[in-house]
Amino acid sequence: MWFKIIALVLALVLLTLCAVFFIPSQRADPEIERLLDSMTTREKICQMMVVSFRIWESVPDKDPGINETVENAATENPKENVVALNDTIRDCLARYPFGGTVLFAENCSDAEQTLRLVAELQQATLAGGGLPLLVGIDQEGGSVTRLSYGTSGVGNMALAATGDPALARRMAEVYGEELRLLGIHTDFAPVLDVNSNPANPVIGIRSFSDDPQTVSEYGLAYLEGLRQTGTIATLKHFPGHGNTATDSHTGFPCIQSSLEELKAFDLVPFRAAVDAGVDMIMTAHIQYPQIETQTYSSISDGEQVCLPATMSRVILSDILRGDMGFEGVIITDALDMGAIKKNFAAEDVLCNTINAGVNMLMLPIVKNNALFLQAMEWTDLAVELAEEGRIDMERVDDSVRRILTLKKKYGLLEQTDFTVTDEQVRAAVEGVGSAAHRQLAQEIAVKSLTLLKNENGAFPLDMQAGQSALILFADSCASRVGTGELVKSMLADAGALPQGAELRVMASTADNAEDCLRAAEEADHVVLVHRTYSAACLDPATGDGLSTPVFDKIIEACHAAGQSVILVSCQLPYDAARFETADAILLAYCSSAMKTPPPASGKGSDYVPNLPAALCACFGMGEPSGRLPVDLPALDGNYQYTDQILFPRS
Repeated sequence: MWFKIIALVLALVLLTLCAVFFIPSQRADPEIERLLDSMTTREKICQMMVVSFRIWESVPDKDPGINETVENAATENPKENVVALNDTIRDCLARYPFGGTVLFAENCSDAEQTLRLVAELQQATLAGGGLPLLVGIDQEGGSVTRLSYGTSGVGNMALAATGDPALARRMAEVYGEELRLLGIHTDFAPVLDVNSNPANPVIGIRSFSDDPQTVSEYGLAYLEGLRQTGTIATLKHFPGHGNTATDSHTGFPCIQSSLEELKAFDLVPFRAAVDAGVDMIMTAHIQYPQIETQTYSSISDGEQVCLPATMSRVILSDILRGDMGFEGVIITDALDMGAIKKNFAAEDVLCNTINAGVNMLMLPIVKNNALFLQAMEWTDLAVELAEEGRIDMERVDDSVRRILTLKKKYGLLEQTDFTVTDEQVRAAVEGVGSAAHRQLAQEIAVKSLTLLKNENGAFPLDMQAGQSALILFADSCASRVGTGELVKSMLADAGALPQGAELRVMASTADNAEDCLRAAEEADHVVLVHRTYSAACLDPATGDGLSTPVFDKIIEACHAAGQSVILVSCQLPYDAARFETADAILLAYCSSAMKTPPPASGKGSDYVPNLPAALCACFGMGEPSGRLPVDLPALDGNYQYTDQILFPRS
C-alpha cells in the first residue's frame, strides 16, 4: 500500500516538473504570444536591435559598405550633438521599429532637453507602428557618467572603500531616480567585473574590488538600489573583464582561465545577481580559449582567433542560461568596438551573436551619417540572414519573447502617450543633480577616503598663520588642476585656513621640473596629486609617467629638509607602491577633469567629489575612514607589478 502511494506521489511530482520545464505553452504569457505571433520577421529582428544617435556629421553620401570602418569624417564637416531629432533620424525610427536606444553625453545637455529628446525618440518609434523603446545609458557613477548635470557619485571602488554596502544601494537609488525623471528605463550598470589585474586598462576603479565576495556584496546592493526606483539594471561585462590587460574598445582581449577558475572567481558576482533576479546582462568581447574553442579567421590579417563570449554558444547558452539559470535579456556590448570590428565580418557578427543566444545587439554608434546608414544596413542584413535560415528563427522568437516580457514587466508595452508635461519638466529640472543628491555623494566621498599611510603626523597638514602650502598636480592629472582652485575657495568659505596662509596650485609639465622643485622647497607644506590610469603612468621612461621623477626629487628634497609630503592618489590606487616613501598616502579612487573651477551653485556645476574631498581632508576638512578594497602589489626595478603584496586589502 505504502509503495503504491509513494509511486503515485512521485508520478504527480514528475508530471508537475514536466509541465513546468518541458511544456512552454503552460508558462507562456498569452499577451506576449499574441504580440509575437502578429510580428513579421523584420519587426522581430528590429526589436533585437539597439541603436544610438550620438553625433550628426554630414559626410559625402557614399555608402561606406557594411564591413567598412567609418571612424571620423573630414574635419571641415560641421558636427552637431544629437540633442533633438532631425527629420532623417525621425524617418528612420518610423521605418525601423527598433527595440532600444542608447544615450551618450553628447545627447544630454540639460534635464529638460534630455527629457524631451527621450520623448521624441519614443514618439517617432510609435508613429511608425513600433513598440516603445528600451532607453538605456551608461550611468555607472564616478568615471563613467553621461549626465554632466546629474549626480556623478564616487564610482564603484570608492563605494566599496566605505565598507558600507548600504551606501552603494543609496547611491544607485540616486542614479535610478534621476534616470527615471528623464524617461530613461535602463542603466548599463553595475559593473560586476572582479579587477584582479592591476594593469587592467579599462575596468580599474569601475570595479568594486579584486575580491569576488566584495564585488558580489556591493553589486547586489547597487542592483537593489536601481530596482527600488523601477530602473532596469544591466550587469557587465559577462563573464568578466577584470583579468584583462587589453581594452576591448581597441584590442581583442584573451583570458586563459578555465571554466573551473571562472566559476570560482569571475562568475561568483554574476551568479549571485542572477539568483537575485537581475533582468539584463551585457556580454564581454573577450576570448576564452579554454572554454570556447571555435575559431574564426580574422578579417584584418587572417589570423585564427577564438569566438569571444559575445559569440559563444558555450558561454551564453550553456553556462549563463543552462548552468546559471539566467532567464532575462542578454545584450551585447557595442559591436563597433575594436575587438569585433577588426576581426569579424558584419554578417558573421549577426549570425554568431544571435545563434549563440544574444537577445539584443548594440549596433555601431552613429557619429556621422555614413554610420547612420550602416546601422540600417546591419538591420536589413540580419533580416536577410534570418529569411535565408542562417540565423535561427527559434533564437529570434526566443529573444523577442524575452524583450517583450521585459518591456511588459516595466510597464512599457501599455504606454502609448509620451507627451512631456510641465510637471515632468519641473520634476526633472529640480530632481536631477539636486542639492540633496550631491550632498549624499559628497558624504560618501569623504567616507571612502582611505588613509593608507601616515608617518610623522604628516596628515592632516598643520598649517600655521602665514605659512604656505603647495598642491602640485602630476602631468597625468593636469586636467584636474582646477580642482585645486576649487578647494582653495572651499577651504576659505569654511574658514579652514589660518590667517595669512597661502595656498599655491601648480601642474607639473614636461618643461617646468625645476620650477616645481623650487616651489616645493619654498613651501612649508607639500601635497602631491598623482593620477594613474594605466601601468605606464608609473614608469618615468614613458610620456604618461613624466612627472614621476619630479615627484621623486620633491619627496627626497623635502625629507632632506625635514619636511613631510602627502601623496594623494586620485584614480587607480596602485600608484601608492610607486610613491611609498611619501609620509602620508591618501586614496581617493576617482577624479574628473576640471581645468577651471565650476560655478559655486546651479545646474551644470556637478563633478566627481572624490578629489575635492581628498584635498580638503588634507587641510583638516573631513576625516578619512575608508578601507582598501584591493590588494596593492609592490613594483620591481622596472616599475612593473610583482606578485608581492605591499598593501593588503582592508
